[in-house]
Amino acid sequence: MAGRFWGVGVGPGDPELITLKAARLIGSADVVAYHAGVGKRSNARRIADALIPPGAVEEELTYPVTTGATDHPGGYAGALAAFYESAAARLAAHLDAGRDVVLLAEGDPLFYGSYMYMHDRLAESYDTEIVPGVPAFAAATAAAASPLVRQTDVLTILPGTLPEPELARRLADTDGAIIMKLGRTFPAVRRALAAAGRLDGAVYVERASMAEERWLPVADVDPDTVPYFSLVVVPGDARHGAGRRAVERPVVRDRPAAELLVIGLGPGPDRWLTAEVTAALAEVDHVVGYAPYVDRVPQRPGLTRHASGNSVELDRARLALDLALAGERVAVVSGGDAGVFGMATAVHEAAEGDPVYADVPVRVLPGVSAVQAVAARAGAPIGGDFAVLSLSDRLKPWPVVERRLRSVAEADLVVAIYNPASRSRTHQVVEAQKALLEHRSPDTVVVVGRDVGRAEESLTVTTLAELDPDTIDMKCLLIVGASSTRVTAGGAVWTPRWVR
Repeated sequence: MAGRFWGVGVGPGDPELITLKAARLIGSADVVAYHAGVGKRSNARRIADALIPPGAVEEELTYPVTTGATDHPGGYAGALAAFYESAAARLAAHLDAGRDVVLLAEGDPLFYGSYMYMHDRLAESYDTEIVPGVPAFAAATAAAASPLVRQTDVLTILPGTLPEPELARRLADTDGAIIMKLGRTFPAVRRALAAAGRLDGAVYVERASMAEERWLPVADVDPDTVPYFSLVVVPGDARHGAGRRAVERPVVRDRPAAELLVIGLGPGPDRWLTAEVTAALAEVDHVVGYAPYVDRVPQRPGLTRHASGNSVELDRARLALDLALAGERVAVVSGGDAGVFGMATAVHEAAEGDPVYADVPVRVLPGVSAVQAVAARAGAPIGGDFAVLSLSDRLKPWPVVERRLRSVAEADLVVAIYNPASRSRTHQVVEAQKALLEHRSPDTVVVVGRDVGRAEESLTVTTLAELDPDTIDMKCLLIVGASSTRVTAGGAVWTPRWVR
């Protein structure tokens, strides 16, 4: 019979943090394996040193390269893939011979560990079991002696190898955080912490639970001294103590109300942001909006982000109005143009519903709308008269939508259709197609734009009869042409300005 494969976590460094189960398995193993860097002693082997039985076979799996150059034809990734295949074959030979193999893993085997690459290659063929270990961040938090998260706080674990703007954004949007994989990434990590307003209270911990352990404020760390075995602890309490949850604090009306900006971010790419919008976002102290749109605003020092889910537009608007009423500089962000099925109307609706907001001036900054982006990609389908309509019946009854569709079709207007479908709305495109065909020819030109301006962008030109509703989702915008809309030999769609 084949042997059993064990992935055993040995904890962050202190041998006394090895679990009883891990100690028992290491002490009875036929084969003890561990990874090691080039020219370095295995840290996992050092932690488990006193537990490895004298008669055990040891397999040191030495990386061919860590961060240096390699002449492997597949580059760094190719060199590591070949190494993992070779290492798995070595362990498989022991398992095939009936020997139990314990692969040591620093911290926990499934937490940023090398064990996972062996698991991928061996678990389907051999009886495999994983023994969890104390992860490094748990030891680091204990060393810092600072509560990490409480009650409903959100904990985010981030690799320091993330791009600096993305790291800053994620740090600004969470309560507690752990940043792993430091070393050469430390200067960028510290800048990201500063940009997110999380540098104060962030603690650097090095070699947690080991004899050489040290910890100090991130701001005081010499970047040239940071080893790979280090991480940053960002306690959730630091965020609350700094009052970063403006949504939870009472409005203080001891300053004049500030102007509330409602901003259109365009359909996606930064190059479609207007200069006016870019300048405004660089000046405000708060950004409020649907989470995917807030994510598009670069994090910087002094900026507080208030991201929320879909379908809570009025709640977002009231939060922004409260902040502006307290004298804060606030921007509410929308995708596309804020005035086209965006947050501009929601802000005015919320303000009209409460006289306390009468003193808050509201200014809308335009953005490139989705219909403009799709039309530009297609050619000039909205070069003549056109209408814009949303198929969402969340705020208006479906019979109203159908009546408007028929009116637009009868008037022979090009119509741009927003919000054609969603997970909970799957029949509207079918019904809209039927309503339009009552007054339009089956060969009416239809443009389907999906994710226009983004990496997944696609554009399809079809006809009203051949439009497949099953291919339409919330990422799409439809442009249904008029009777005069035509397609050139090169595939461009355009609608004449004149009417015969």
